[in-house]
Amino acid sequence: MLANMACSLIEHKRINTTVAKAKALRQYVEPIITRSKNDTTHNRRMAFRYLRNKYAVTELFREISEKVGDRPGGYTRIIKLGNRLGDNADMAMIELVDYNTSYNTDKPAKKKSRRSRRKKKGDGAEETSAVTVETEVAEPETTVEEVETSQEEPEETPEAIEENPPVEDVNASDENEAEDTEEKEG
Repeated sequence: MLANMACSLIEHKRINTTVAKAKALRQYVEPIITRSKNDTTHNRRMAFRYLRNKYAVTELFREISEKVGDRPGGYTRIIKLGNRLGDNADMAMIELVDYNTSYNTDKPAKKKSRRSRRKKKGDGAEETSAVTVETEVAEPETTVEEVETSQEEPEETPEAIEENPPVEDVNASDENEAEDTEEKEG
């Protein structure tokens, strides 16, 4: 079973299986991949002894050994996927690390900032240095225009006051009527 799973992993570069089988496959496959770094007849025969598939051995020694040549170990990655619907078994995906394109090995440059402290005020030293910030950004910077809004209210001119007559207070007239009806009743 492990030989067939190892051949499938070498052929497809990733397979889905249970967590227990993935952990067992990792122990089975990683020594074979380590042997593939040194392409000798003896190492090919040892790999064939475990895999029992000459196409998988050929691909292992041609393609995979070139990609993992500088890696000191840890050629596989196990990612847990959750539980299977039928029997609720823990599922996992085992894959060869160097063949995964979703994990980007080239990390973008991080923002670097440097800040200098303000100089302490001495005996009459009038020089103060401002905080300097140097940033290196991998992305282009965008500028934002600031718009100032005036909070001054327009002044009312006497002409504008005359055009808009004051509105009578409706609530005040209702209160007067309520008082009049109470006096008549009482």
